[in-house]
Amino acid sequence: MSETGKVYLIGAGPGDPGLVTVRARQLIERADVIVYDYLANPQILDWARDEAERIYVGKTAGRHSIPQDEIEEILVARAKKGLQVVRLKGGDPFVFGRGGEEIQELEIDKIPYEIVPGVTAALATAAYAGIPLSHRNFSSAITFLTGHENPEKHTLSIDFRDYGTTKGTLCIYMGIGQLPRIVNELKAGGMSGEMPVAIIEWATLNRQRSVFSTLDSIVADLEASGLGAPAMVVIGEVVAQRAKTEWFEGRPLFGKRIVVTRAREQAGQLSALLTSQGAEVIELPFISVEQHFDPKRLGEVLAGIAVYEWIIFTSANGVKHFFDLFYKAYDDIRCLGPMRIAAVGAATAQEIEKHKLKVDLIPKKANADALAQELIENEGVESVQILVVTGNQNRESLVQRLESDEGRAIVDTLSVYRTSKSDLRKNPAAERFRQEGADAVLFTSSSTVKSFVDQHADLKLENGARKPAFGSIGPLTTKTLKELKLPVAFEATQASLEHFVVETMSFLRA
Repeated sequence: MSETGKVYLIGAGPGDPGLVTVRARQLIERADVIVYDYLANPQILDWARDEAERIYVGKTAGRHSIPQDEIEEILVARAKKGLQVVRLKGGDPFVFGRGGEEIQELEIDKIPYEIVPGVTAALATAAYAGIPLSHRNFSSAITFLTGHENPEKHTLSIDFRDYGTTKGTLCIYMGIGQLPRIVNELKAGGMSGEMPVAIIEWATLNRQRSVFSTLDSIVADLEASGLGAPAMVVIGEVVAQRAKTEWFEGRPLFGKRIVVTRAREQAGQLSALLTSQGAEVIELPFISVEQHFDPKRLGEVLAGIAVYEWIIFTSANGVKHFFDLFYKAYDDIRCLGPMRIAAVGAATAQEIEKHKLKVDLIPKKANADALAQELIENEGVESVQILVVTGNQNRESLVQRLESDEGRAIVDTLSVYRTSKSDLRKNPAAERFRQEGADAVLFTSSSTVKSFVDQHADLKLENGARKPAFGSIGPLTTKTLKELKLPVAFEATQASLEHFVVETMSFLRA
């Protein structure tokens, strides 16, 4: 580590994590310290390492939780300790983000820094509301203004009367607190009371709301709507040209908050499927999964891998970790031999197919007992050598059924990963769940259910928080939910992420 660290001024974008740049995410993932604002989406912090220090310095209009000079002192002090410091700011750090002030202090103290631009709120807000900021027939200029200047200044530098005759589009940041003054000055400067106006709250997020009005009516309409900060005000003829289709707010799960309980490294696919349908996703990794095996046992199995006639995978995790270990021993997939392959469910089969391997058997019901039954009845397994690849929470019933008098198979097992409970008490996303709740919690395994129940007292919802429905990916998970006295609201018709999302949409839209 160098004697002096480095500060990265990063624009976190307007809120949607998908709009954060690749460079920004890379730096967040390896930062030692993250100093973040109120406008940065808390989900973005989930990308940081568990051991990274998180310092909240957020501020809202009329209230500064930490003075600006103290924020600058934090950046300098941490960097002088040799740490990599991310200064995370909503939107772009150089568009009404006070990035210039922080850079000046870093230069005075000779602290190395890097600036990572972000998608500024005006651009994203307009796009997510379907408003073209420029239009060949209506606007060839775009002006960014702020309605909240330095509170220490005795006079305002912006006189909105100067913009009353503009032929372009006005985008006003932090403007709703001063909206009556702004409207009066624009009209005094010559702007028509019929000029279209839009106000968009929490733009790009699942809770986005919009008001479309005119300059004459917008103050009353804003009050009636209940919209508040953070919000963007867009004024101009282009507002009337907004798209007829609400591409963002019209998605099936828009306005719904859903908790994904999978391990952190696995949550991405399910989260992406839900987000694409408009859901706001909170990732609470109730379990962690890591590769774990007995070296001696692994060596024995891999050395004799070609003797098995069937290999059974009970989970996608087993597939992933088995092949990671297999390819360290062999460089040719044909070393598996002529064995046939079975998977407990569709998600497990999909993971196998990533290796260009055909799955010979997927039971109609996605559980271990059904798999054993179909193998015994349809294939005949007497004296057949079978390898069952599993984790530390293995499916003993599967092995027992295959070895029973009914099956009489010769079964070996190989555990290649370990599932353990994650402690979420200090997780920022867990705190948000406690405060706001959710519409649904999706359980993808029995282990996620058990961990949820173990931590239920620490995750008790506050008054007013949404009480979630519980969804299950399949019969085994449903069985565990019922055994632990949790009501099952819906279950996927097939044990795959795609079917789980479809069932979630069907339930929440009913």
